Amino acid sequence: MSTTWDALRILGTGFIAFLIAPPIRAQAPLATPAEVVLPKPAAQFTGTIGRTYADSKPAAPQPVRAPAGAPNVLLVMTDDVGFAASSTFGGPIPTPNLDRLAANGLKYNRFHTTAMCSPTRAALLTGRNHHAVGSGVVTDLAAGYPGYSGILPKSAATIARVLELNGYNTAMFGKHHNVQAGASSVAGPFDQWPTGLGFEYFYGFVGAETNQFTPALYRGVSRVAAPPGEMLDQALVDDAIRWVHDQQAAGPGKPFFLYYAPGSTHAPHQAPRDWIAKFRGQFDQGWDRLREESIARQKHLGIVPADTQLTARPPGIPAWETVTPGLKRTTARMMEVYAAMLAYQDHQFGRLIDELARMGVLDNTLVLFIEGDNGASAEGDVFGNTNPMGGFANGVVETAADQLALLDQLGGPNTVENYAAGWAWAMNTPLKWTKQIASHFGGTRNGLVISWPAHIAERGLRSQFHHVIDIAPTILEAVGLPQPAVIDGTPQQRVDGISMVYSFASPQAAGRRRTQYFEMMGNRAIYHDGWMASTTPTRATWLRQPLVQKATPMDYDWELYDLEHDFSQAHDLAQKYPAKLAEMRALFVEEAERNQVYPLDDRLNLARFQGAVALGPKPRSSFTYWGKDVSVPADLAPTFRGSFTLTAEIDTTAGDDGVLAALGSKFAGWSFYLEAGRPTVLMAGANQPARIFRVAAGEAVPRGPSTVRYEFASEGVGRGGLMRISIDGREVGQGRIERTIVRTVEMTDTFDIGFDGDTPVTDDYRNGGHFGGAIHKLTVEPSTDQGASANSH
Repeated sequence: MSTTWDALRILGTGFIAFLIAPPIRAQAPLATPAEVVLPKPAAQFTGTIGRTYADSKPAAPQPVRAPAGAPNVLLVMTDDVGFAASSTFGGPIPTPNLDRLAANGLKYNRFHTTAMCSPTRAALLTGRNHHAVGSGVVTDLAAGYPGYSGILPKSAATIARVLELNGYNTAMFGKHHNVQAGASSVAGPFDQWPTGLGFEYFYGFVGAETNQFTPALYRGVSRVAAPPGEMLDQALVDDAIRWVHDQQAAGPGKPFFLYYAPGSTHAPHQAPRDWIAKFRGQFDQGWDRLREESIARQKHLGIVPADTQLTARPPGIPAWETVTPGLKRTTARMMEVYAAMLAYQDHQFGRLIDELARMGVLDNTLVLFIEGDNGASAEGDVFGNTNPMGGFANGVVETAADQLALLDQLGGPNTVENYAAGWAWAMNTPLKWTKQIASHFGGTRNGLVISWPAHIAERGLRSQFHHVIDIAPTILEAVGLPQPAVIDGTPQQRVDGISMVYSFASPQAAGRRRTQYFEMMGNRAIYHDGWMASTTPTRATWLRQPLVQKATPMDYDWELYDLEHDFSQAHDLAQKYPAKLAEMRALFVEEAERNQVYPLDDRLNLARFQGAVALGPKPRSSFTYWGKDVSVPADLAPTFRGSFTLTAEIDTTAGDDGVLAALGSKFAGWSFYLEAGRPTVLMAGANQPARIFRVAAGEAVPRGPSTVRYEFASEGVGRGGLMRISIDGREVGQGRIERTIVRTVEMTDTFDIGFDGDTPVTDDYRNGGHFGGAIHKLTVEPSTDQGASANSH
């Protein structure tokens, strides 16, 4: 530092601020894990203090710094990508940027997740088994048991928090599906948000999914508008690049931890039109032939052993040759959309990698890319669906003719589709089953690529058995940091992960993970020393009825596999080796008891959903909003399930057009608005014209103050009823609304006052639907025949 600058600091206010500020924590020497406490204690003053500066010696506190030479860390987790989707792992979808990352690093073909999103992400960030950190199932199905609370405990601090307290800057971009029910609003609590889990910066969405064209985005904990005209993946990478630019400008060489978690290719499957066109006709051969093509590529690349066999067709997925011509056209197009979505995501990831390389920081960046948080999703029915939650929640029936009529709109803003189950089966080639099914690798095996150009000289395939809990310990060892014993005053619980750094140098290194359990909604398995015991699934996610009736999960049948000779779980050896199966089942019980897995619950019925809703916001008899530009998540909003009244005290002096209140989207939602001054209500039951109902007043509100009232008399939840509209106590219109929605369907839907945010309920608005007048007060009073806030997902 120059003498001139020293003098300026002494004379300036910055020096005074430094004198009165609390001391900055200094880095303590590396210690054994039992001794490590974070934040690190403030360093003792080592200078001397005399009567004046002349006989004193300063010793300024130093900020915490990462270990010398510590790498940047780029952690990537994609969504619902099966083992055989990307070209990197032998799939049909070109992912050239992941290919080149793998060419400069390592590919892992026996890496595993938990079978669903929230649990995998909890295990990834904490390095602990998902039940051990309260995440035995997605947060939307949380229950009042330790393994299923949906709340990450303070005793399991995330890798982001550990790195932040060791001198890293930390940022997250994309999907965060680890916030408990009712906590995704400005009222918090925010301890489960990324900014409460060690990420200094967050830009993304909170929930299972969001619309790729009209995403519900947050910066930190504040809602922000999505960039107009950009797909979500582009917006996320744009923001990540800006953050890295800013971070390196302020602290050149300071290491960063960047967690990139795009929501693609989770439903809704949406992509730019020109990217969809690139795949036209590429899947006309169908899912059966595609599986054969994929395993041939996998064997050629060495991704699977040469003797690997394709597993049998699961129940309910038809042979492609039996599918009708019309359904072949629509289902093939849905696969084209999925392929476009993944390829577009890879393109955006490539922009991020290219920028890190251009900045000269990629060589010392440890990149860990997990292709999927579970297996491919078969939650879109046998032949796919353009609005799958609409069928599940609101009784929407979609025929083959309905799909064919939407053929040229598939993948665009007017559908929220998920593809046919047969494509998910193909994306998991050569494995059994799909997402949600934790007993088999189709639900849990995902590709992993690790690259660190400055430190990993080896290239090629790694086949050691590993799990997502091993990522956090791997990062800590690579950085040169021990696992802390205490963080933020809370003793830390057992870490279940095992570092994978040992595998960097040699493909022949003996695997260090000997045991790993799996469990998700009753489906369960146990791995130990090359053997796998798996329960037989009793349901398929694409079928409405169970495959077999079992009284409880404890009655499930079990299978046994020798994974050293059976990569794909093609040969069940349970009858041949009953003693081995008994041994494995006993080991599962030990692991289950050690990790808070019990009680097992395989229900997907109304009682379970009601139990999860009960843990969230409590019912309310009325909802009051004191102005416009208010937005709350759907699970904190009135449901409009049954009878209700909505009363708006407004002033139209400045404008008489726009939304008074809106819930949900064009795929399931309500909108109460003024159209040229006339009070109007529209309910969209689905993205089908026959499910859209509109009632308008016969006259406009007067200029100036007035009270508009909408009163709906329901004939039963989901059945319809009579809507009456009044102005200042005088009825001005009425009409029937049929088959009312039971819940909204986009996972990030909101209730908005004075506008219609994200995906609108209707495209009929003028000026984007923003109300030009004033809303002094808006009240919703639901009847007692409905849940008050059961839009929970």
